[in-house]
Amino acid sequence: MPIAFKRILLKLSGEALAGDKTYSVDPQLARRVAAELKDIYESGVEIGIVVGGGNIYRGAPGALTGIPQASGDFMGMLATVINALALKEFFEQAGMQTTVFTAIQMDKIAPLFVRQKALQSLAQKKVVIIAAGTGNPCFTTDTAAALRCIEIEADLLIKATKVDGIYDMDPVNNPDAVKIDLISHEEALRRGLKILDAAAFSLCMDHAIPIKVIKLFEHGNLRKCVEGASVGSLVKKGANQ
Repeated sequence: MPIAFKRILLKLSGEALAGDKTYSVDPQLARRVAAELKDIYESGVEIGIVVGGGNIYRGAPGALTGIPQASGDFMGMLATVINALALKEFFEQAGMQTTVFTAIQMDKIAPLFVRQKALQSLAQKKVVIIAAGTGNPCFTTDTAAALRCIEIEADLLIKATKVDGIYDMDPVNNPDAVKIDLISHEEALRRGLKILDAAAFSLCMDHAIPIKVIKLFEHGNLRKCVEGASVGSLVKKGANQ
C-alpha cells in the first residue's frame, strides 16, 4: 500500500517508555519503538518525535511536595531530554540517523530547536527528536507536539498510548467504554473527550491537523497509520462518527 502521510509527528509519552517499570527507560520497549519506526523510516517517511518525561519526573505532582509549578515544569523538561538522548542511542543502534533538538539552550547536549534546522534534518532523512517541551513552564508536551507538528509541517500527529484508540470513557476503568473510530475536532471538543490537553487540541483544530491515536506496542500500527489504513482512532476536520 502506498504511503499516505509523508511526514509525521509522533507524540511519545515517558510513561510508555517505562513499560512496567516505575522509573527510567525500559530498553526492551525502546528497541521495539526503534523497530516500528525503522519500518516506516526505510519507506521514506520523515519522522519527528516529541517525547515526554513522565517516567522520570512530572511537574504537576511535584507541586504537592512544595516545589513551585514553574520549577517542577523545568525539571520535567530536563526529564524529556534524558529520554530523548536514550531514544537517540537506540534509534542509531537500529540503523537510523537521528538528531536531538531541545527547546532549552544546552549546547553540550543538543542544539536548540530552530524550525529551519529541524526541516533540514528531516530533508536529510534524519529522525528528529524534540525535547524540553515548548521551553516554557505551564505547557505540556501535548502542546509541544501540536506546536512542533505545525512548525515542521507534518501531515499527521500520532499520539501513541497504552490503549488502542479514543473511547467515550476511560476503557481501563470502564468495561462498557465504546471505541470511537472517527470523529471531528468539533465533536470531540463538544463531547469533552480527553485526546490532548485543551491548548494542544485547539492548535490542532485551528490548523486542521489530523490526529491519530494508536496503541504503540502493537506490531505494525505505525505502518498502518502512514498508509492511511484503519487503525486506532482518527480525529479529522469535518469527519462524522
